[in-house]
Amino acid sequence: MDIGPLSAAKFYRSAKLATKPNPQAKSSAEVFGSALQDFAKVMQQGENTAKAAMAGKADMPSVVEAIARSELAVETAVTVRDKVVSAYQEILRMPV
Repeated sequence: MDIGPLSAAKFYRSAKLATKPNPQAKSSAEVFGSALQDFAKVMQQGENTAKAAMAGKADMPSVVEAIARSELAVETAVTVRDKVVSAYQEILRMPV
């Protein structure tokens, strides 16, 4: 294996291209905002389906499906919250 200035420059160039940011990638704020909008949409659909069931305009399978989707969305949000709180606590425990 030849390790010289030219091979080092070639490897550096390939590594530099691999770490170059993608300008079309979404920022973390956009991804988080999109996830919150999806969560709100799922919860609103579940609420609308429950209201329709109380009015006698929805069948039971759709109500069960809406409740299951809402439950999954809430469980996911709680899991993400727990991970964020855990990470924050871990940061607070770090020595300065």
